[in-house]
Amino acid sequence: MNLTIIGASAGVGLETVKIALNRHHHVTTLSRSKINLPDNPNLTIIKGSATNKTDLTKSIERADAIIVALGTGNNIKPTTLYSDFANNLVEIQKESNFQIPVVVLTGFGAGDSWDYQPNFVTKLFFKYLLKDVYFDKSKMETIITQSKIKWEIVRPGILKNKSLTEKYKVETQLYKGIKIGSINRADVADFMVKQAENPTKLFNYCSLSSK
Repeated sequence: MNLTIIGASAGVGLETVKIALNRHHHVTTLSRSKINLPDNPNLTIIKGSATNKTDLTKSIERADAIIVALGTGNNIKPTTLYSDFANNLVEIQKESNFQIPVVVLTGFGAGDSWDYQPNFVTKLFFKYLLKDVYFDKSKMETIITQSKIKWEIVRPGILKNKSLTEKYKVETQLYKGIKIGSINRADVADFMVKQAENPTKLFNYCSLSSK
């Protein structure tokens, strides 16, 4: 299977590349930064930007599925990275009419999940530190979900750098008392690759946390 991973140089994106290669997929990555992985005949690295329509078009032209794992690292300043990417992807879909699944990483706190944060401290953290980043992540969700793209939105809880467990819960509904705790980046990547292979949650918002 040919997978394109957008935003693959670190975090969940890098874990996604590792898992996809271990599952013997042909992987094409698009990222602005260097990817620190050994050479692999099944890995094609495109250095470029998801906000550049030409770069993005090139990266997905042979894809059977797209995984989006964009991030701003430790930069919490206002950004349009996510919404600019989403607008580009929607334009490309309109022009090419591609029908492949697109699995998009955002985070619990994006969109309507903002009101379901687990506690007061977390709400303050998002309100004062991550507000601008999550504002644009929410815009990306809206742009993609209102398009003709076959989407899945993945909203993990707080991310941890621990090993793959394959033990996590997936919630597709928001409800009073929902508990979305932390989850390993590798487990988020595992879920996204498996959904790219077999998209059982199309047109759903998937909240993820460890079991």
